[in-house]
Amino acid sequence: MNKKYFNTSFSILQWFVFLLANAIALPIIIGGIFYLSIEDISTLMQRTFLVVGVSSFIQAWFGHRYPIADGPAGSWVSIFVILGQVAMHQGQSAKDVLQLLEGGLIIAGILLFVLGITGLVHRILRLFTPLVTGTFLLILSLQLSGVLLKGMMGLQGAVTHPDYTTATIALFVFALITFLSIKGKGWMKSYAVLLGISCGWLLYAVLGKSSHMPSHTPLVKLPELFSWGTPRFDIGMTLTATLFTFLLVANTIAAISAVKQVAPLSKEHEKQTLNRGVWVGGISHIISSLFSTIGIVPLPASAGFIQLTGQKKVKSFLIASLILAGISFIPSIVNFISLLPGPIANAALLATFVQVIGISFQSILREELNQRRLTILGISLLISLGIMFLPESAFSGIPSSLQYVLSNGLLVGTMLVILLEQFWKE
Repeated sequence: MNKKYFNTSFSILQWFVFLLANAIALPIIIGGIFYLSIEDISTLMQRTFLVVGVSSFIQAWFGHRYPIADGPAGSWVSIFVILGQVAMHQGQSAKDVLQLLEGGLIIAGILLFVLGITGLVHRILRLFTPLVTGTFLLILSLQLSGVLLKGMMGLQGAVTHPDYTTATIALFVFALITFLSIKGKGWMKSYAVLLGISCGWLLYAVLGKSSHMPSHTPLVKLPELFSWGTPRFDIGMTLTATLFTFLLVANTIAAISAVKQVAPLSKEHEKQTLNRGVWVGGISHIISSLFSTIGIVPLPASAGFIQLTGQKKVKSFLIASLILAGISFIPSIVNFISLLPGPIANAALLATFVQVIGISFQSILREELNQRRLTILGISLLISLGIMFLPESAFSGIPSSLQYVLSNGLLVGTMLVILLEQFWKE
């Protein structure tokens, strides 16, 4: 009985740390992009914890019903980054851009809800072949690898020179998690992510690099609604959010498909699972706008985490989600958790993406890679990855509505592979 209780407790803790690691890194990155104050980043993190916890719980309870962590979408981060860069070129304030992003989240949320609740998502399901899903996962992993590596090196906000001590610790955490996930025995393999983060945090403390908690915090604090202001809408954001909805559907399909490969729990019809996952995802996006956070989506990296740890129990996942949502109301706990060094969180996430890249190749290879599919894959990867290396000014001469779309390598690459798959028939 004690052993069962111990295993359940550690399973909950493992899921909690994974949810936390996903929730903590991207708000710090967004704070750096928009030059938010430390206080603003802290409150953004508080709201993110709440939305991630609630969204993960409702998805696992009556959405897709899999233990798939919801978290700030790396794909939405690319939109935030691009909009931030466009705003700087056009002289807009960060507040204006963040209000536009709130509007974009609402548009995407409504579209997802309609597609899921009406079952129309299955009209576009044929677009998401194994090649499309695998290519999406591969581009997403490669795009986020740059963001995560920068985070591991301490290159966040206005920082332009890497902190090599920080980078060494983060690299050690990445290597430790990867090593334990492959060579670890028993509980060490199951808790690779937790052990890696703990060791990294301890090294930070020993080297005196840990931050200090604020001395005065209220006992309980409610997250603020529309912290960035009233949502705004324009043609560019409406177009971007509409196209981006297809990407969000691809993300949901990829997450569910990837987790099904490593944790085939449900015997339910795939159509019902996807319908619920999509319309609940719409609700999550509207909640994200309401609490002014990055768009929250099911994370394909969850499959990598399950493969790393063997944690497949939905009950443990539900409890961990509720704990994360609950602690968002207690500033002292949020402040303590926010002390988790960003580079360590980035390193842990990068380790899970090693598995996601493997899953992307498995998806791509589910069908024979003939000359047609190889060419489609090659074109999509070259164009999407090429866009990521273009300078910020490359699209400055075109309307802002097109800048949002064309400067996003993940969006362009996914749309390209979908179009080529549909119009280039064998």
